[in-house]
Amino acid sequence: MKRTAVIIALTIFSMALMLPLTLNMQPANAQTGYTIQHVDHNVQLLYSGHVVISDTFTLTGTLPSSFLVGMPFKYSSYVLKGIAYDGNYIVLPMTLGVQFESQSGFYAASVALPAGTSSTFTVVFIFSNSALASTPSGYNLDFPAYPSLTQSAGDCNVTITLPSGMSLNGVDKSDGPVNATNYDAQNLAAFTYSPGTGRIGISTGYIQQVDIPSLNRQIGISAAGAVTATDTYRVVDKSSSSIASFLVNLPLNASGITARDQFGRVLTIATYQTNSQVFVQNVTLAVPINQGESTDLSLDYSLPSMSSAQFSRYVLSIDLLPYFNYYIDAASVTITPPEGAIIVSPSFSQLGASGTVTRNAFQETVTVYRSGVSFVDSVIPSQDIVSVTFDYSPLWIAFRPTSWMWAITAVGLVVVALWMRPKGKPSAAPRPTYRAAKGVVMSPESVNQFVDAYEEKIKITNEMSTLEARAAHGRIPRRRYKVQRMAMEQRLETLTNTIGQLKEVLRGAGGSFADLVRQLEAAEVESEEVQLVLKNLEIHHETGEIGLEAYRKQLTDLERRKTKAETRVNELLLRVRAELR
Repeated sequence: MKRTAVIIALTIFSMALMLPLTLNMQPANAQTGYTIQHVDHNVQLLYSGHVVISDTFTLTGTLPSSFLVGMPFKYSSYVLKGIAYDGNYIVLPMTLGVQFESQSGFYAASVALPAGTSSTFTVVFIFSNSALASTPSGYNLDFPAYPSLTQSAGDCNVTITLPSGMSLNGVDKSDGPVNATNYDAQNLAAFTYSPGTGRIGISTGYIQQVDIPSLNRQIGISAAGAVTATDTYRVVDKSSSSIASFLVNLPLNASGITARDQFGRVLTIATYQTNSQVFVQNVTLAVPINQGESTDLSLDYSLPSMSSAQFSRYVLSIDLLPYFNYYIDAASVTITPPEGAIIVSPSFSQLGASGTVTRNAFQETVTVYRSGVSFVDSVIPSQDIVSVTFDYSPLWIAFRPTSWMWAITAVGLVVVALWMRPKGKPSAAPRPTYRAAKGVVMSPESVNQFVDAYEEKIKITNEMSTLEARAAHGRIPRRRYKVQRMAMEQRLETLTNTIGQLKEVLRGAGGSFADLVRQLEAAEVESEEVQLVLKNLEIHHETGEIGLEAYRKQLTDLERRKTKAETRVNELLLRVRAELR
């Protein structure tokens, strides 16, 4: 009994000694070295139905090396992209989908704050348009009513921005509903969990729930310094109704604008400027697109001409992707200086994985790739402005005319030589033409076009195989792989259609042309069968269904068959061209 009493007394004495130490340690652990003085929580609904959540933080004290921003986990499926930048518009490293300290039920991002970062910085999340649900009276917008932070914030001001023509009928949130586009919270608690629902009234046409998988912008510079551009969009309808028109953002200084659909038909446009940042074209589609359908839109326009910065050197500072009130999955901008120009900058090393410099015999181009594009990119100059410097000699202006003069002179000499040749010799036989089915005349040009298209198709197919191999081994960024593959697939589809039409012309001509077409198709079938067997062989080998020795033997046989089929196709193409002689 005495022993028990002694043990209890010692335990109480030890706890009494440890209690002051424990109390002193707790404030030290809670001390972070900084205070969140103010938060601006901006929720902006884009014309495409996507949502931009922008949180601007003002901190006092010693900045941490990293900063956590969270939201209820239900929003994780909506997040398409995250980006952070400080008050000097310097991009900050950001990691999505991290653990929100020891809390569960949250989705969080970590923003690195290197030395020299300003005390005010912005964190942006872009949500898919799945966060916008259609209702009989308009839409319901699902969004975090407040940001979730690891410590309390002095005050949080919330602003909801909607496209023109839309009205907010109220916001339902955990701390009580409001009927305003602006509200605030004082002493926002740490780990606030507050989903919000905005009830939106809308008239038809003020928002179009679409996905834009790609934007391809081609910028050309003539020898005289004129700058022209073509924007080609792929638009997919994700709304519950058809879309008959679409608002397209263009550079503020665009002029001479023409819109066309995927079939080259000129479309009706209406031009207006909503503010100092946006120049808009309302493009009316020739045929409305329904839910799940897609269409291509192309806009041709001119930009201000450029002049040389100094003799023979030109600098084009261009706003790659200006203000966009919608979200684009992947965009590419190709800048093509005049023929004969030599690009000085940017170089391969400056572009890195975000672009390429292509050099041909007389032509050089710069292509820049971007993913997840919206108006946020136009806010950050380093993401938006690119300067292209190239050297160009005015003598190149005379290159084409001089070449034509030499060609005309050579042709003239040949004509004179033929005219003055001794009489009695047989003249050269005229090039034959063939009449195909339905009265279509097959000329030698048709045959040459067929062979050229076929050879280009073979070349692109081989390039796609090389691209697949590079992507599989991680030698090319996934974003760049998707853009290049999409361009190759579009070109391949065009070539396949052209070849199919010319095949019918050759088949209709009969005789040896029809027989060569049949042999080509047989060789194609053989090549496709070999490709299919090769894929199946790879699958069986990877799953262990076939041994290494048997795999190598079959692979050697298939490679031999593939080479034979490709050789056969090349021989037949040579025979087709030879039939013209």
